[in-house]
Amino acid sequence: MNLVKNLCRRIIMVCLVIVAFFTTFQTFSGVSAAGLQGWMYEAFYEKSEEPDIYEARNSTYKRSTFKSKGLPSYEKKESMSHEAVESPPVSLEEAVDWTKYPSQKVVATGYTAGVESTGKSPDHPSYGITYSGVKVRRDLYSTIAADPNVYPIGTVLFIPGYGYGVVADTGSAIKGNKIDLYYESVKDVYEQWGKQEVEVYLVKKGEGKLSDEELRMLNEDEAVQVFREQMSSQ
Repeated sequence: MNLVKNLCRRIIMVCLVIVAFFTTFQTFSGVSAAGLQGWMYEAFYEKSEEPDIYEARNSTYKRSTFKSKGLPSYEKKESMSHEAVESPPVSLEEAVDWTKYPSQKVVATGYTAGVESTGKSPDHPSYGITYSGVKVRRDLYSTIAADPNVYPIGTVLFIPGYGYGVVADTGSAIKGNKIDLYYESVKDVYEQWGKQEVEVYLVKKGEGKLSDEELRMLNEDEAVQVFREQMSSQ
């Protein structure tokens, strides 16, 4: 009987000591028994799992957090960017709001560097050289002729159906609202242009001069390279 009483007494003492320990721990640390239990679970249970499983749980949590903020996924942004790059404007006419630029109707004809247009043959020392001193060029920015009193040398025009034209030349028949568009052959002039009345847009007014370097830089501008293939197919 005494043995049973002593055993009960010991059990009660142990319980009191345990209760006193947790009460003292909570008072000084501010951590509840439930919080302590959660910490022990995190420290011993979750960390004891395989690393790849633990990392998978964390990555899943991060993904769901991003979605809860309403942010798009990386793949979606990449796809949108890809579509933008792969779908360039159909033409220069559609790529720019040309109504923002001053415009004027002109009569546009085509010319070449040959005898039929300039009276110069390929063996002439000035063959292919314009009034400004630059060599004729059919490119994204092509050399054109205009009346310098209307469009000074160096003026950049946009001509629908032709592209950008830089005034580099003059002509005895090119007076007033007339321009001459450079082509590499007589065949190109007749097949691709002929003679047309067209509304042109003033992109930049020239200062009376133009250099080969300026023309080269215009044609190498990265912003217009997407239209190079379009031009070559004409």
